[in-house]
Order: sequence, then C-alpha cells, then structure tokens
Amino acid sequence: MSANIAMWSGPRNISTAMMYSFGNRPDCIAWDEPFYAFSLVHHGNDHPMRDEIIAADPSGWDSLVAKCLAPAPKPVFYQKHMTHHMLPSFRRDWIAHPEVVNAFLIREPERVLVSYTKQWSDVTLEEIGVPQQIAIFDQVAQRLGRAPPVIDTADVLADPRGILTALCAATAIPFSEAMLHWPAGRRASDGVWAPVWYKTVEASTGFAPAETRPTPKLDGALARIADEARPHYLRLKQYCLRAA
Repeated sequence: MSANIAMWSGPRNISTAMMYSFGNRPDCIAWDEPFYAFSLVHHGNDHPMRDEIIAADPSGWDSLVAKCLAPAPKPVFYQKHMTHHMLPSFRRDWIAHPEVVNAFLIREPERVLVSYTKQWSDVTLEEIGVPQQIAIFDQVAQRLGRAPPVIDTADVLADPRGILTALCAATAIPFSEAMLHWPAGRRASDGVWAPVWYKTVEASTGFAPAETRPTPKLDGALARIADEARPHYLRLKQYCLRAA
C-alpha cells in the first residue's frame, strides 16, 4: 500500500519531530516544507538564510504540486507542509486530489504563540497559519464527506505509540516501531534551513516528554490572537484521533 501523506501544521509545533518519526521508517521518504522557498519569493519575508533557501529550491508552483502528487521511490511519501506557505493567490485544488492523504497537526494556540515569539517579535493569526489550516481542513473534509485525520501535539507527546498507531490506521499504512525512536543527527531530508531551526530536534532520539505545564496566560496582542485562534483549535480538536 502506498500513500502520499500531506501533514498540515502551523509553525512552532512538533512538525519536524513528526517528519523524523515518519522518515525513520524504512518504507518512507520525507520532504521538508515543499513550499517554503516559493513562499519566500512571493511573500517577501525576511527569514534567516532567505537567499540560501530560495537558491536551494527554485521550483515553480506547478512543478512543486506535480511532485506532491507523483509516486515516490518508497511506498510512503511524507510531506511536512506549513499551512502559512499556502499563499492565497495560488491554487489549492491539488490538496483535495485523490492521490493525497491529508492529515492535520494542531497545538494549543497559547503554546504556539509563546514559542513563536521567542524567535519573532511580531506575529499575526495568519503567520501562525490558523486561517489557512482551517480552510484546508474544510476543503479536504468537503471532498471526503467526513473529517480527515487530526492529531494534537499534546496527545502525541503523551502517548506516541497510541496516537501514531491510530494515525497510521487512518492513513491506511501499517504502524512501524521505527517511528518511536530515531538516531540523533541531521537528516538528508532536512531543509537547507536546518542549521537555524533544528538544533533541538537534531539532538533528539524520540518525542519530547508530555507537556505538563498549564496553558500559558498571555496579555495584550498575544492574548487577542490566542482568543481568535482558540475556536479554530477547538473545532479541529473535536476530530482528534484517539489511541485504541
């Protein structure tokens, strides 16, 4: 059984650890943020290593989409997608293509914002990918006639085996023990931006411990963004997969 799995997440989640988990399967090839370079070119954000990222992947939108839909060299083709890379002026019809198995990774918005603002001083709802994620979810659900798979970071960290087993079942692939632990170090699949963002996950050999601290209390603009994001988070939360 083969599957092109598109995992949709906002930033400051466990998206890279999830990519390492899937990428450690012997039957899987992983692709790190396919549309990152494209979004930098067309959105104009001043990110670290911007020129290097753009130079490393000069592909156009149509060629990137074609690769997302194409058969991979291995049965499982895991695509780590950032929802904020889906720019509004470019078509998204490919996302609901029958060749793509879509899944969604969510996290409490307060935790996302606390982590995000350690790296960036300015933040908006769109920059953490919330409106884009809910729009993509609705697009996929409409095509399927049901909710696609959703997993919550907190659930994964609390029970990696149980949630990953449920996710594999929902995406019609067998669970692999290799998903629970991986060797430390950089991956060939890592984007060129790994030296800036991946130091912690490169040192890991598995998922981090479960989140035990209470939900952070935010003030001012961050609290307002969290209040805007929370209904979307809770809406997706109701569809989260549970361990058997």
